[in-house]
Amino acid sequence: MTAIRTAFWTMERVAPDLGARFAERLWLGVPPYRGRTRPGVLPRGDEFTVRVKDRTVAGTAWGTGPVVYLVHGRGGVASQLHPFVAPLLAAGHRVVTFDALSHGASDPGFAGPRLFTIPEMASALAAVVAVHGQPHAVIAHSLGCASTFFALRGGVRPSRLVFLAPLTQPTPYTMVFAATLGFGDRIRTRMMARVAARVATPWDDFDMPTQVTRITPPPLLTVHDPADRETRYADSVAITRAWPDSELVTVDNLGHWRLLRDQDTIARAVDFVTVPVVKERQQPNQRTA
Repeated sequence: MTAIRTAFWTMERVAPDLGARFAERLWLGVPPYRGRTRPGVLPRGDEFTVRVKDRTVAGTAWGTGPVVYLVHGRGGVASQLHPFVAPLLAAGHRVVTFDALSHGASDPGFAGPRLFTIPEMASALAAVVAVHGQPHAVIAHSLGCASTFFALRGGVRPSRLVFLAPLTQPTPYTMVFAATLGFGDRIRTRMMARVAARVATPWDDFDMPTQVTRITPPPLLTVHDPADRETRYADSVAITRAWPDSELVTVDNLGHWRLLRDQDTIARAVDFVTVPVVKERQQPNQRTA
């Protein structure tokens, strides 16, 4: 890290364009998966693939009923959300998971192997939805929340959303990223411009609190630990303040990954997405717009 910081310190002063190229690759890089999976006993699912242009996205589906999609984050895999599967099946849902491009069993992303962008993951979710149907709900983790929100703007229409430790405002992370690697605004602003050009989307479009008005937001449950070292608790505060029908649940001692194995969090998420299903079964002739 000392050598990297020294290199970026030098490039910040004499070669910021070169520094921005290296910074972009690091920013888009997919870290090794560091979480642990405790799926318990699961029924055998139906494995499937879908295509995003010329790339293959791999996934698994279980059960029948209103569809709930489970969306992992950057550096995650579908299996880390397996603890949600059995409770959702017991509640009468069909459950669909998938690995994003450059993750798990899916093909490399369009930016390159082990590189990841939010729009690519949103496209993968949209492709899975095109095969398995519009979601009753989506339960997403970390940067998967940002990708899910981007997919909502493209036509994915869940009735309920659960965001677990979401990243909702990416720009502040670029400042932490720059400070960690030892460069300043000359490289940082150029890096941001390169990323925006690559995905053909301005950074402001990824700021969820200011973009909520661009969608019809479904009810949202957000769960976050203030001590999370990966995503900021302030992101959850900001999105719940901006989201018309939302609730923020604050948890302790779960961090970024243990949250996905916490039985109380799983039960809360399942209950939240199942409530409309109960109403629909009680009143089968009623429909909402």
